[in-house]
Amino acid sequence: AAEFAATLKSRWRGRDEIFGVYAISNPYSYGRLGVIVSRKVSGRAVVRNRIKRQIRETFRQSQETLARLDVVVVASPKAATASKTVLRASLDKLWEKVEEQCRKS
Repeated sequence: AAEFAATLKSRWRGRDEIFGVYAISNPYSYGRLGVIVSRKVSGRAVVRNRIKRQIRETFRQSQETLARLDVVVVASPKAATASKTVLRASLDKLWEKVEEQCRKS
């Protein structure tokens, strides 16, 4: 819980219409992911779980570039109505921003 909170308070934050992303470096050789998809996004668990699956899958595909990072993704209510391709495109852009920003610091 403390590491999760520390990531949310991190200095690097990225945001678009669908997701907010917070990142901080970690001491491990692999990246870790935290996901927040609340009931405010959708009252239906099926929709929330679909969003979580897309987040986890795109993180898995970008794992090499996100190594040594703790990342927390927060979904906005627009994620509930977005298609699979829109969700993935949004996340891919955010992963690139995270990698670029963390490489600088």
